[in-house]
Amino acid sequence: MKTMTCIQLGGACKEKFTAETFEEIAALSKQHGMEMFQKKDVAHLQAMEKMQAFMGSPEAMQKWMQEKREEFENLT
Repeated sequence: MKTMTCIQLGGACKEKFTAETFEEIAALSKQHGMEMFQKKDVAHLQAMEKMQAFMGSPEAMQKWMQEKREEFENLT
């Protein structure tokens, strides 16, 4: 099991997510982001705006995802 925070995954808080795979941790982060979106949490909304900029460029988004995957894989 590996743990990353919301901030490490592009979010805005120190909430921790623990999972066996990067795909699982990404799904947990996405679920948390949706909850924060529904609560209209300002810090998370701002983080989401930054992420949307990546989504405008498939290459940038792919690079960011690969960096996060590598960060996850390198955790002990």
